[in-house]
Amino acid sequence: MHSKLNPYIDGEMATTVEIVSRQQWGAAAPKQAPEKFSCAERVIIHHTDTPSCSSRSECVSRVASIQDWHMTERKWDDIGYNFLVAADGTVFEGRGWGAVGAHAKGNNHDSLGIAFIGNFKSEAPNCEALASVKQLLQFGVSEGFIKPQFGLCGHRDVGTTECPGEKLYGVLKELKST
Repeated sequence: MHSKLNPYIDGEMATTVEIVSRQQWGAAAPKQAPEKFSCAERVIIHHTDTPSCSSRSECVSRVASIQDWHMTERKWDDIGYNFLVAADGTVFEGRGWGAVGAHAKGNNHDSLGIAFIGNFKSEAPNCEALASVKQLLQFGVSEGFIKPQFGLCGHRDVGTTECPGEKLYGVLKELKST
């Protein structure tokens, strides 16, 4: 069963955000249970630096592939991100709410990592993906998973990387208007 979020954005009811659970996308079990924290003070935006995906089956395969790469090549306990967002706006549960991720070395214990699926060095994310992330952030605040005055940054703001790509980095301020 898909989770549906119905957060308000700018005082008006937003459309629902679909969250595909770990079980639904066939996540492998983590090597060990993630460390937990109560409330994110920051949200760090990433891109997966992979091709984007356009169908549910293609996106499920992409997310599973990212998890496999993180666990086998990087030797992490699980997929590094808390959530991943496809071009159609579908949100995939990574580690989920309140779980310490492995998305930004030295910055994971108080932050939520959200990755846009794709490469945004020369192409901007579309409206559907941006709207879903805004809705996810609003829901996180309304449910107490994210502090109301959370900081929002790109991965490059906390590490030596080009992530989340120049075009995604250029629109981060649009996400903070939640």
